[in-house]
Amino acid sequence: MKIDVLNKIKGGLIVSCQALEGEALHGSSIMSKMAIAARDGGAVGIRANSVKDIKAIKKVVDLPVIGIIKKTYPNSERFITPTLKEIKQLLDTDVEIIAMDATLRKQIDSISLKEKVDYIHAANKLVMADISTLEEGIEADKIGFDLISTTLSGYTKYSNQNQGPDIKLLSELIKKTNTPIIAEGKIFLEKDLKNVLQEKPFAIVIGSAITRPKLITKHYNSIIENFK
Repeated sequence: MKIDVLNKIKGGLIVSCQALEGEALHGSSIMSKMAIAARDGGAVGIRANSVKDIKAIKKVVDLPVIGIIKKTYPNSERFITPTLKEIKQLLDTDVEIIAMDATLRKQIDSISLKEKVDYIHAANKLVMADISTLEEGIEADKIGFDLISTTLSGYTKYSNQNQGPDIKLLSELIKKTNTPIIAEGKIFLEKDLKNVLQEKPFAIVIGSAITRPKLITKHYNSIIENFK
């Protein structure tokens, strides 16, 4: 399964189809249609949040899905599949890959990243590390994650606060680890994508620039306002 899934996404575009509660596009029926549109546009995979959205998407799209559950816990900055509870919920779906916060911040449930990775592997699923620094990526490589993504660069207080994608981190991860590296986070402009492609990542995830019309509208509106 591992080689088959990795071959399907290698060199391609994975589209993140997510809308949180309170956003105009929130809802599994809408996200499943978004996934269909992404597939029809040539996406090789989908990243999705919540069991409900994943199940709806899997019914209509035959693409590998990277599944997450965003969950906020008191006194914790982890929110992407933060505990074993969310992992177990994702294992009840047909998701091929489970992504989780693989930062070095304190675990909420006192279960180590290695234990979580082993638990997912025992269920014959792949696991992706969402990291924010080179140190975290190197640790994820040692632990045995199947994929490492730059998802959280700029979203932890101690990581690079770039406006665009963290090209330096991407480059260093590719050079210093043996795990396939996914470029993800703040890829919004065409130049961002071209800069990322120069580093030859294993695959690319784009979300907001494709599936979040509110942010896209704000982006173009800001250009108009600044031009006045």
